[in-house]
Order: sequence, then C-alpha cells, then structure tokens
Amino acid sequence: MVRGSWLSTLFFISFSLLAGDTPPLQLEGKLTQGSLIRGQSSPGVQVWLNGQPLPVTEDGQFVMGFGRDATLEHTLTLHYADGRKQDFPLELAKREYKIQRIEGIARRIMEPDPKDVARAQEDARQTRAAREHFDTRTDWQQAFIWPLTGPITGVYGSQRFYNGEPRNPHFGIDVAAPTGTPVVAPADGVITLAVPDMFYSGGTLIIDHGYGVSSTFIHLHKLLVEPGAVVKQGEVVAEVGATGRVTGPHLDWRLNWHQERLDPALLVGPMPAK
Repeated sequence: MVRGSWLSTLFFISFSLLAGDTPPLQLEGKLTQGSLIRGQSSPGVQVWLNGQPLPVTEDGQFVMGFGRDATLEHTLTLHYADGRKQDFPLELAKREYKIQRIEGIARRIMEPDPKDVARAQEDARQTRAAREHFDTRTDWQQAFIWPLTGPITGVYGSQRFYNGEPRNPHFGIDVAAPTGTPVVAPADGVITLAVPDMFYSGGTLIIDHGYGVSSTFIHLHKLLVEPGAVVKQGEVVAEVGATGRVTGPHLDWRLNWHQERLDPALLVGPMPAK
C-alpha cells in the first residue's frame, strides 16, 4: 500500500485469511464516527460498503467516510473476479460531543425573513451539488495539512446553542485568526464552488479532492480562486473573515465524503505549534 506520506497518527489495519497470506484488505484511519478511511485492496477487486459499490482506482485504492452519528456496525465486501465474495466487519467507536453556547448572533440570522430563507435554500442546493460532484482525481491520497494555524475555538460534532436556542451540530473545526489571514489548500484539488456572500456561511469555497472527498471553507473575507481552478497543497486560496453567521473572524473548515460530514481533525492530527 503506497501511503508513505500519510500521518503516523492514523492507525493501520490489515485483514488476512491465513498467517503469511498477502492481506486482501488494508485500511488507514480512525474507526470512529466522523472519520475518513482510506483503503487498499488488490487491483481488479470490487469493494462494497454495506451493500453499495465504492469507486476503486486501477491499483485498488478507495476511500469512504462515516458521519457524526453513523451506526457503529458496517460491512466491507470484496468481490473477486472469480466470483468469490469476502466480508469484513467494521465496528466504529462511538464518540461523545461537546456542547457549545454562542451569544451575539444577529436577529436577522436567527429569524430570517422569507427572502432570506429562499436565499439560504439556494445556497444549500449549490453546496450540496458541489459536494456531490464526482471527480477521478486522487488528491485524497495525500497527507492533508492544516489550512492555517491558530487557536481552535470550535470542534466537530459539538451541539450548538445560538443565543440560548438549540440548533444543528457544528460540522467543522473553527480556527481563530484575524481578518485577512491567508488560508491555504490542505491538499491538491479543483475548485467547485466559490461564492462570496452566502446567507449563513458568508464567503464559501469548496475544493474537490476527488472520489467524493472535499474541503469547504466558510466565513471567508476574500476568495482568491475561481471555480474550475486547479490548486496545489499549500497554495493560498482565500482570506479569513467574519461573514455569515459569526461573532468574530475565524476559519470554519469542513470535510466531506459526498454528503457525509466528517471531522478534519481526525485527518490532520494535532495543530502544529507556531
């Protein structure tokens, strides 16, 4: 399995039928809710997750993700060219999530009028379409990096209360930084969405890393790339802002596998010291 650049913090799992056999399946990632898992099987083998086929590269690599509240038991099935099938049970660890209370959200954001509701619905449609786009890029195989460094002020999965009212969980990781701070691409990819003024998320940028894996940056002050642009890991793509539903400047980084919302922190490991 060619994964020399992957982080050592990710654990490695091999499945084998008999001692000494070549492992038919290798996985890297944390088997827990919110995790992106990258895998390797033999070339020509089809891989199914819970009865649904996964796209597999010519050399047998694939990727999958499990959302915040994913069920804990899953099955990977290998379909061999000779007709054989082999099941591999997966059991995810259950996570406990924090509660976060945020005050000072503008009334217009908390109680949007019908025009704003329609706008937010169109924003959601565009975002969903961008995340569902399938590209055969294999940038998801890279070791991802933090798009910027700074204090972490919000974590994935936390139940949020805005102005004392319970709302949807937080599906990203928030990094505080002054407005205008450069934001870089965590991995190579292509820009599939760049909108400067979405109702809730403000300046919004989506980078497609291939095979359904994408990064979303929101609340941006300035977007420096256009849809269709190919970006490299570490390239500056935007600036931190305080647009949309926020109380101060920060970057909200979100990771998706198709519509499954994942935890970026599980992919990159601890925040590096400045």
